[in-house]
Amino acid sequence: MKIVSRRPMSLTIRVVLFVAITISVCLILVRHLLISSIEHHFIQQDGEELAVIVHSIEDILVQHNGQVAEEQQSLSLAVAGHHGVFYQVSMGDCRPFFSNSELDFVDAAKEAPVSTQFNQSDIQHWQLGDNMYRGVVTLIKTPNVEYRVISAIDMSFHTHFLTELRHSLWYILLGSCLLTLLAAWLAVYQGLNPLRGLSDKMRHIQTNKLDVRLDKHAVPLELEDMVHSFNHMLNRLEEGFQRLSHFSADIAHELRTPLTNIITQTQVSLSKVRTNDEYRDLLFSNLEEQERLNKMISDMLLLAKSQNGLIKPQKQSLYLKDEINALFEFFEALAEESQIRLQLIGDMAYVSADQTLLRHALTNLLSNAIRHTLAGETVTVRLSEQSPDMISISVLNPGDTIPQEHLTHLFDRFYRVDPSRQRHSDGAGLGLAIAKAIIEAQGGMINVASANGQTEFSILLHKTF
Repeated sequence: MKIVSRRPMSLTIRVVLFVAITISVCLILVRHLLISSIEHHFIQQDGEELAVIVHSIEDILVQHNGQVAEEQQSLSLAVAGHHGVFYQVSMGDCRPFFSNSELDFVDAAKEAPVSTQFNQSDIQHWQLGDNMYRGVVTLIKTPNVEYRVISAIDMSFHTHFLTELRHSLWYILLGSCLLTLLAAWLAVYQGLNPLRGLSDKMRHIQTNKLDVRLDKHAVPLELEDMVHSFNHMLNRLEEGFQRLSHFSADIAHELRTPLTNIITQTQVSLSKVRTNDEYRDLLFSNLEEQERLNKMISDMLLLAKSQNGLIKPQKQSLYLKDEINALFEFFEALAEESQIRLQLIGDMAYVSADQTLLRHALTNLLSNAIRHTLAGETVTVRLSEQSPDMISISVLNPGDTIPQEHLTHLFDRFYRVDPSRQRHSDGAGLGLAIAKAIIEAQGGMINVASANGQTEFSILLHKTF
């Protein structure tokens, strides 16, 4: 079953959604706080209004003290000018002897708490018909009579106001959210303009225009790191393409020479009838060129593996003195033929390395040293402790001092200090590059120095404890 990868959400949608959620939560919170504040204000206002009613009625009842006729006349004028205010007065548990309206709150107020003093916490909500009322039941005592007063205020205006306010706030919330989202989208769109500009510039970069660089001063501060990283990537790509271009040219040149030799010799031999010995010599000559081609191809494959991290060293503990002596035995015949002495200085401890790869690297260095050492001189391998956990292996040979401008290129593929030297004995120019790749694959380092008629290649490897 094929798994379809889900495309990440666009930056614009992410920002707009985040802003939308944030604004919505903030507006809903503000709406809730505003309505709660207004409701609390109405409760306070109604409480004060009820307190005025209760105190006015209490003053009248205390003044007349059971004189019903006078009380009724005075109660009718007790709260003149107050609209939506209702009250009923009764003696004890009897039916009210006075009510300022036709509304009857007796049944609604049955379960309400009764207090001798007005207390705002005792205010209740009653519903009569379609209207809501806020009221309180108060017990007023005079020297002769005990009165039960029911006071109420119509909440219709407040309820209607709050309903309209809630609807208005929802519209305001929706409109504000939409306007904010539009502003956020425009801000993101404008904010991404520098990225679109960078994208246009990147689109025009081709393999033949890798020298183009983006100006980090022409972008906002937040994009400077990205521009710097992109320019750094272009630097690596340009270097890689240049190396690849040089490598292609070098390999074409190096392969052409042995192939040309094989073709030329074969054509000359076929131009007329040859003896068996002449054909045998031709085959030996062609075999030599083919072996050279085979070695060159093997070396290039090794370098390609090293560049792609495909070399996996099988490290083990190696005693360096034994390894160097084994290589000296291998080069003994060549050294004697060239009248060159081989010398080992130092007897260091073990190192952690791949035996085959280490011998390959040291073979290349010794072969290079012997090739550039004059007859009668000595090639020296010196072992020393570079640091508490690193061992240095130095290969020194006397000879012409290598100019400083060439030292940094000695480990490049197909590089020769003297380009005119094309003898087979000079090799293909891959030995030092391979040595560097092998040592670095094992976590080591290799350096070269040349001064006062002596060249030194130094390898640093980790010590085995």
